[in-house]
Amino acid sequence: MNRSVGGATLRAPPSASLLAASASGEALKTVLASLEDANAEDTVTIDIQNKSALGDYMVVASGRSHRHVGAIAGRLVTDLKAAGFGPVRVEGLRHGDWVLIDAGDLIVHIFRPEVREFYNLEKMWSADSYSERRALA
Repeated sequence: MNRSVGGATLRAPPSASLLAASASGEALKTVLASLEDANAEDTVTIDIQNKSALGDYMVVASGRSHRHVGAIAGRLVTDLKAAGFGPVRVEGLRHGDWVLIDAGDLIVHIFRPEVREFYNLEKMWSADSYSERRALA
């Protein structure tokens, strides 16, 4: 909101929701760049802003093996912290089948392909399912 006082334009500070949206958008860019650098496969971004209070975005990606899933997750956590979005909460890193990274308004799931197909989060959140995308590739 702007208003003029004595010829000068005063601007209201941005609302908290605009600042949060900007921060989650920047965090999403960091996540997608990190996943690409770590050679994550089949990355899907799901906008959950109007579907859930869990966050603004959910990102689902795959690694080729337990080790690859762990390496992707480790790099992502490091990149998020370096960009100022830490601390983040991590679950499942030890097993490497499914790692969940909670970065506040952004939730990242990194799966081995078989586990991803079994849980099929994309279908649950109304994105194209993993199986459908694989069939089209």
